[in-house]
Amino acid sequence: MESFCRHFCENVNKSWEIIGFWEVEMILGICGSPRKMATEYVLREALRMLEEKGFETEFFGVRGKNIAPCQHCDYCLKNKECRIKDDMFELYPLIKNAKGLIMATPVYNGALSAQIKVVMDRCRALLAEDRNALQYKVGMAIAVGGDRMGGQELAIQQIITFYVLNGIIPVSGGSFGANLGATFWSKDTLEGVKEDEEGFRSLEKTVKKFVKLLEKIETKEKKV
Repeated sequence: MESFCRHFCENVNKSWEIIGFWEVEMILGICGSPRKMATEYVLREALRMLEEKGFETEFFGVRGKNIAPCQHCDYCLKNKECRIKDDMFELYPLIKNAKGLIMATPVYNGALSAQIKVVMDRCRALLAEDRNALQYKVGMAIAVGGDRMGGQELAIQQIITFYVLNGIIPVSGGSFGANLGATFWSKDTLEGVKEDEEGFRSLEKTVKKFVKLLEKIETKEKKV
C-alpha cells in the first residue's frame, strides 16, 4: 500500500508539472483610484483576461486604505524596512511575489493619481531591503480619463518611468492603438468606460504583449 501511494503521488506530481501546476505565475493589479468606478472595473477586466490565460492574479486597491506618503527620512536605508506602519505592508509581499505588475490609475489634472504615486514612492523601502526586488518583473499600465484626451498617455509615462527606474520591464500594446499601454475614455462614468470599444481594444493588445513577454521570460528561465 505504501509503495502504491508513493507511486501514485510521484505520477500526480509529474502530471502537474507537465501542465505547469507548480509554475502558475502571479500577476498583481494595483488600482490607484480612491473610488469603485471605471479604473477598478477596467483593471479587474484585465485580470480576468489573464486568469483565462492560466495566470493567478491578485487585486490590490487603494480605496479605503491608509497609505501615507513617503517622508524620505532614510529610515529604510538603515533598517531595511519602512518606519510608517500602515496598509502598505499588505502590498509589499504581493509586489515581491508577483511576476508581473499592472498599475491602473485615473487621470487627475492631466497626470496619475496621488494615491498611485504614493504607492510608487513607498516602494523605496523594498529597494532599500533588496535592490533587485523589482528587477525583471514585467509591467504594464492602464490610464482612465474622464476626457478623451485628458492626459492618459502622460499618466502612463509616469508609470513606465517608475518601471524603468526600478528594473521592471515595461510593456505596451504597440503601435496602432496602444502605443504606451491601455488608455480609456470614461466620460467620468462607469457606463462610459464600458462603452469605450477603442479602450478595450488597447487593453486587449497590451495584455496580449504582456503575456507574450512573460511566456518568453519563463521559457528562458527554464532553459537556464
